[in-house]
Amino acid sequence: MVLLSPTVGGLRELLAICERYAAEHGLAYNVKKCEYTVFGAPGKCQDSSPYITLNGKSIKRVNKFKYLGHVIAEDLKDDADIERERRALAIRGNMLVRRFYRCSEEVKLTLFKAYCQSFYTGSLWVDHTKRSLDILRIQYNNIFRMLLGLPRFCSASGMFAEYQTDGFHAIIRKKTVSLINRVRDSHNSILKTVADDLTSSLWKCLVRRVI
Repeated sequence: MVLLSPTVGGLRELLAICERYAAEHGLAYNVKKCEYTVFGAPGKCQDSSPYITLNGKSIKRVNKFKYLGHVIAEDLKDDADIERERRALAIRGNMLVRRFYRCSEEVKLTLFKAYCQSFYTGSLWVDHTKRSLDILRIQYNNIFRMLLGLPRFCSASGMFAEYQTDGFHAIIRKKTVSLINRVRDSHNSILKTVADDLTSSLWKCLVRRVI
């Protein structure tokens, strides 16, 4: 469960509602598993940690947390989530190389597309360093080379063209286009507000990625 509030006072009111509901329905929150994050505003420094409690017990402040598998940082940058995906990709890729090295190229390509091209929540990466994305791209290329038994320094664009497989940037573009279309087609009032603001930095970033 996630609570969002623009102010500390608003968050305390939301927590009070949760406390009342839990008391009325015989529920109990595990405060040890509860955390809160203060998202930083551009140009402002937030050094103090507000005192937030649930059922009289203090809630721990963290600088990042994982929600539905996606890592969200207090500075709203995506480098930590890109690193999460790089590690997951390394595990999946090494598993494929070890277990299926004797299979045909057709089987290997099918497995690669199924296990190594998902880039979970990759369409949401809009604020990150170039280095973070480059490291993930290199990991993706190397796994393909190892799985197909290709030379270490062969051309990435050439090998993907030869095997008719999407390269890293092609996948990111397709995921971004899919996100844009889903936001535009959504009937959710919040998403419609986002979709209508074509001058926002978010839309500009997404459009640049597709182009």
